Amino acid sequence: MNSGELMVVLIVAVVMVASIFKQMARSRFRSNDVDGESRVENQRLRDEVHELKERLKVIERITVEKENSLAKEIESLRDR
Repeated sequence: MNSGELMVVLIVAVVMVASIFKQMARSRFRSNDVDGESRVENQRLRDEVHELKERLKVIERITVEKENSLAKEIESLRDR
């Protein structure tokens, strides 16, 4: 290898190593942001699920009460 070829190989090697370090730094930075954002999103979704469960309980209670009242109405009509 002559000095020109060696210089080209060194430049390519330096650029590759620099791009690898740059990518590693980006991924480390992104993972920190994602963790914080993920926690916030997870908490929001947990709150929403809790709220929906509470609403479902109310709907189930209303439905059961209506079924019982409907059954009573049917029985009262049969007795007539």
